[in-house]
Parts: sequence; structure tokens; C-alpha cells
Amino acid sequence: MDSSQNDIWELSEEGCHVGLTRGHLNAQEIMDRVRSPEAGAIVLFAGTTRNSFADKPVKELQYTAYNKLALRTMLAISKDLYFKHGLKGIAMVHRLGTVPIGEESILIAVSAPHRQAAWRAGEEALEECKAKVEVWKREEFYGEEGAWRANRDGAIGHKVDS
Repeated sequence: MDSSQNDIWELSEEGCHVGLTRGHLNAQEIMDRVRSPEAGAIVLFAGTTRNSFADKPVKELQYTAYNKLALRTMLAISKDLYFKHGLKGIAMVHRLGTVPIGEESILIAVSAPHRQAAWRAGEEALEECKAKVEVWKREEFYGEEGAWRANRDGAIGHKVDS
């Protein structure tokens, strides 16, 4: 990946924070980003690497992104949900690189005055992120070649001869 694509790793604007990292994700840190005395609820979603896909044993996942575009898309999603649900804060952080079994690849935290808005916004944030953000994952299996998948639908990628 071109190093110029790695220049920007975080964007923040008006109660919205998004980030990409190659390090471990910290649930407490992301919840603290959305904490507010006006919020009666914080909802946290943690997407973790599971050990199988379609009955195949998964070794690990590898994520890559077009950083600048992915961050702008994540921020646009966050801003839309912030206003739509009257949130007090929203934060999304996606991990890149290798994510072993049982570790988090994405954390999404939202805070709102009431739990219903927080629940709805958290789920919408995840679905929008999977549908639109420029992040791709490769599933590495034991005993066979890995497969790139679109984050949005899980469809397996097809090898392209160069």
C-alpha cells in the first residue's frame, strides 16, 4: 500500500470520531470518546474474529483499506446518524492488518439521552459501515488458500490474473 494512503488515521467533527488503527482496539477508550452528562445510554458494538466461516476453520482475518476515503465515509455515516438520532456522541474505529481469532476488528460506540436511540443508531452505524466503508477483509483458512471478501455482503472474491 502506498504510504501516502496512511497519512490520516483519525477524523473528528462535532461529536463524531472515526479512526483506523493497526493496534489493538480499546473498548473503554472508545466509550470515553462518546461519554456525556446528557447521555442516559452508551451502546458499544464489538465485532470479533470468529474461528469459522461456512464450516471452514478460520486462522485469522486481514483487513486493508483506502484510509483517506474510508475515514471520510465513516465520518459522513457518523454525522448522518448523529443528527438523525439526536446522539450525544458516536465513534467508530476499525482495525487494519491481521486480527487473530477472538480479537476485535471494529468498535462502534454511541451515546444518546435514551437507550432506544442508542440501540437503533448503533445497529445502523454497523450496517452502514459494512455497506459503504472502503475496507476489505481476507479470511485466512487452515489448510487452504485464503479468500478476500467484500465487507458489505461477505461474498467471496475471485482471483484476477494480472
